[in-house]
Amino acid sequence: MKRAIAMAIVALLAPVLAAAQEAFPSRPITMIVPFPPGGVADQTARPVAAGMEKVLKQPVVVTNRQGAGGAVGMAAVANSKADGYTVLLGLSSISVIPEADKLFNRQPAYTMDQLAPIALISSDPTVLVVRTESPWKSVKDLVADAKKRPGEISFSSSGIYGTLHMATEMFGHAAGVKFKHVPFNGAGPALTALLGGHVDMLASGPGVVIPQIKAGKLRPLAGWGARRVAALPDVPTFKELGYDAEFYIWAGVFAPSATPAPVLKTLRDAVAATVKDHEFMATMQKIETPIYYLDAPEFRKFWDADAQRLAVAVQRVGRVEEKK
Repeated sequence: MKRAIAMAIVALLAPVLAAAQEAFPSRPITMIVPFPPGGVADQTARPVAAGMEKVLKQPVVVTNRQGAGGAVGMAAVANSKADGYTVLLGLSSISVIPEADKLFNRQPAYTMDQLAPIALISSDPTVLVVRTESPWKSVKDLVADAKKRPGEISFSSSGIYGTLHMATEMFGHAAGVKFKHVPFNGAGPALTALLGGHVDMLASGPGVVIPQIKAGKLRPLAGWGARRVAALPDVPTFKELGYDAEFYIWAGVFAPSATPAPVLKTLRDAVAATVKDHEFMATMQKIETPIYYLDAPEFRKFWDADAQRLAVAVQRVGRVEEKK
């Protein structure tokens, strides 16, 4: 009798539970960008959010939660309520921060298994740029000077162990030279520091620096990709120049890993529709960021492989103490 009553209750509740799941989303969604405005993550998040709004019929509000090379915002999402109403637009540095925490034997801000991949949006090779008045016309010039003045040529980054830091460290290791690292709280401030003459060079996603290259303010020296950047056909890759340095700034959408499967599916479907939206495609083209979409299962494989490669790079860089 008790079993029959329990089954009857479940049967009565089933439509209610189904309706509750179908109601997602019934209120605005927050998309956290763990970096300041002006960088790759922010530039990508805004058109993604706008596209998802069209599909979900609810506002998707972009919120910048910068700090600690992205760890603050990433941890905020990893530790948020797993209901689909808080998502992350993260970069490849998402894999670096937990590895860096291991180096210092400290409690990690988050672990990668706390986050579920929803979709990969883009994957751009970084580009090395200097100011146009710089004396270096090529990577050969830069490396020759760096060997004469080890640790004196400076570069800005989005933070210690961030994407821009790791890319430059990979190049320095491949070239056998040491640069001076000047970290900032995001890619936007790092670019401003270069333009203002406070540092000598910068590794950046092409979408951020191409407008400055076209404006004649920056000179590209090389790219970290397996192939040349389509918008910069005259700029060689490091591999072409004989340096074993390959690095990509990719951007993807994540949610807390405990988010219910039906909610994750709704979010995945919204992103899948967004990347096919003509307005989204036009915006991404305008910011010089090619779309490289992967749905969750393929994105998971991509992320795992990239994380393994970055873990090796972090271990090679070793402990880097932040100067107060």
